[in-house]
Amino acid sequence: MKLIVGLGNPGTGYARSRHNVGFRCVDRFAHDHGLAFTRKKPDFQMAEGDVMGEKVLLMKPRTFMNESGRAIGPVARFYHLPLSDLIVVYDDLDLPLGKLRIRPGGSSAGHRGVQSIIGTMGSDTFPRLRVGVGRPEESGRDAVGHVLGDFTAVEEKVMAEAVERVSEALLSVIKDGLDAAMNRFNTGQGGAA
Repeated sequence: MKLIVGLGNPGTGYARSRHNVGFRCVDRFAHDHGLAFTRKKPDFQMAEGDVMGEKVLLMKPRTFMNESGRAIGPVARFYHLPLSDLIVVYDDLDLPLGKLRIRPGGSSAGHRGVQSIIGTMGSDTFPRLRVGVGRPEESGRDAVGHVLGDFTAVEEKVMAEAVERVSEALLSVIKDGLDAAMNRFNTGQGGAA
């Protein structure tokens, strides 16, 4: 079984923000595979179903980003999931807009949602799929304002393609394994440089 978590902030005010790319990606994956977010709890929304013969749980924490681990930890423990079966999808300032990067683990690199998960799980050895949102072009614009802001119309076109590729990459992880997905999606992909 795989638990695929998209990170974001709850509420319509954040729905199109750069920080909510993780939510958009799991929504797209759910749509592509006929899954619906029917389980709603105070701390999360969940969809579940079968994808390529594998049971898949999709989760969107309803905690704010900085407390993502509070929603994920109890679910991972309830299902006795090894960390290798937890896949976290989230935005990354340090990747160019639309670029994907799959990793088997590692530090949070300053992403507070990932840091919360590491703190709750007691380890950083869970797979993650980072989606580049780029750094602010305007010198003086802070990173927080950038990630909480919405994409421009031009950026949105790039992100729509990236969200589609994330859905393909998640399917590849399930079908072919993490290494094969990394080989396919970490090289030779589009996205603004």
